[in-house]
Amino acid sequence: MENQLLQAVQIVEKQLDAEIDRLDNLDDDELDLIRKKRLESMKNSQKQKIEWQQNGHGSYSELADEREFFDACKKSQHVVCHFYRDSTFRCKIVDKHLEQLARQHIECKFIKINAEKVHFLIERLKVKIMPTIALIKENKPIDYIVGFTDLGNTDDFDTEMLEWRIARAGIIEYNGDLINPPQNSKKKHIHTKSKSIIKGNEENSDDDSNDW
Repeated sequence: MENQLLQAVQIVEKQLDAEIDRLDNLDDDELDLIRKKRLESMKNSQKQKIEWQQNGHGSYSELADEREFFDACKKSQHVVCHFYRDSTFRCKIVDKHLEQLARQHIECKFIKINAEKVHFLIERLKVKIMPTIALIKENKPIDYIVGFTDLGNTDDFDTEMLEWRIARAGIIEYNGDLINPPQNSKKKHIHTKSKSIIKGNEENSDDDSNDW
């Protein structure tokens, strides 16, 4: 195992050295071309952010009817839509998390709509349980989060848990582990840390006995 790790490190080092050598050997024209490409990429990124903001990205907004819903889905490539009912307490929990995620993920439009005002839409999408979160990509619903079953089946799930579940549909940017939920990752980290502490205490106990 140690030999494999050493070989992997050596390969990465060689790749880095090769890239450094390549950059060192670039002439002025090539460097200027790289700068222009990076500048163009930054301009396009900023332009995209402005377009998202103009379409209401960056905030969690409520829509009035089906027309506004279809219009939002046409204008934005990625949409998270919360179908809610005022009398359902869990819908208020979802609101709290989606408000935070809307600010964090400007690349996606976050909206909510009262299911009691859009009977045609909920019948078409077969929405029966509140809350239901529809995940829409390129004007088509590709996934649904129904109730809290996918979120640990608890009312006090973390925002990170909902973020992870939405990210699995590929409509928001996510740098974490898409296979394991964030709660499982935390448990693994805590378990590993606990084992290290226990091991350290055992070693300290041995040292103490040796001192005697």
